[in-house]
Amino acid sequence: MTCTQAPRRWSLAHRPEAAGEARRIAKELLTRWSVGEDAAYSVLLTVSELVTNAVEHARPPLDLGLSRDPGTRRVHIEVSDGGPAALHGDWAAGCAPDERGRGLDIVDRLTAARGDREEPGRAVHWADVTGAAG
Repeated sequence: MTCTQAPRRWSLAHRPEAAGEARRIAKELLTRWSVGEDAAYSVLLTVSELVTNAVEHARPPLDLGLSRDPGTRRVHIEVSDGGPAALHGDWAAGCAPDERGRGLDIVDRLTAARGDREEPGRAVHWADVTGAAG
């Protein structure tokens, strides 16, 4: 029987720089977990896309959660936010319609599964990257 490690969680400032901070946190943890280069790239890009979406389209607070299952070689990513914002962030508001919406397509190509769930006072967006834990 395999055991998923308890998720590690970080609170992030709800601002554009949060995506870079989340990537830094994830990269450090993936290095400790000895995650291979290709899988690490998928995890880092997925983290970046999910955090960017939260900053652009949702209200604070903003949290990042990462866990892994050594048996299945899966890294589980969770980004939670305060739910949909009334207005889009500056970047999304200034984009033409064809410049938006590609991030989740990218996430779908990089991950084995992706989804969303509502919890009291927050929305959780998650994704699983397989083959990621050494």
